Amino acid sequence: MSAAGATKTRRFVLTGAVAAITATGTWYGAGLKTQQERNHEKEVIREASVSEKLQQMETRRDQLARRRDELQAKIDQVASKSESRNTPPRGR
Repeated sequence: MSAAGATKTRRFVLTGAVAAITATGTWYGAGLKTQQERNHEKEVIREASVSEKLQQMETRRDQLARRRDELQAKIDQVASKSESRNTPPRGR
């Protein structure tokens, strides 16, 4: 192999290695940040008073109820479209 070919190969190998190290570091760092955020949320919940916990639960319940109503409206809409397609034409 010529000196120019070896230099070119070495450049590709080093570029790939640097890219792999950067991607791995980014992935690992993002995982650490996510884990720290979860631990912080758990700590906040643990330290919350009973009234704060109840307020959080009520807020979450309201969010879930709103989401349920939205989904039910979508289901009803799809069902009505399906019924209108399956209904035979009148007057024949």
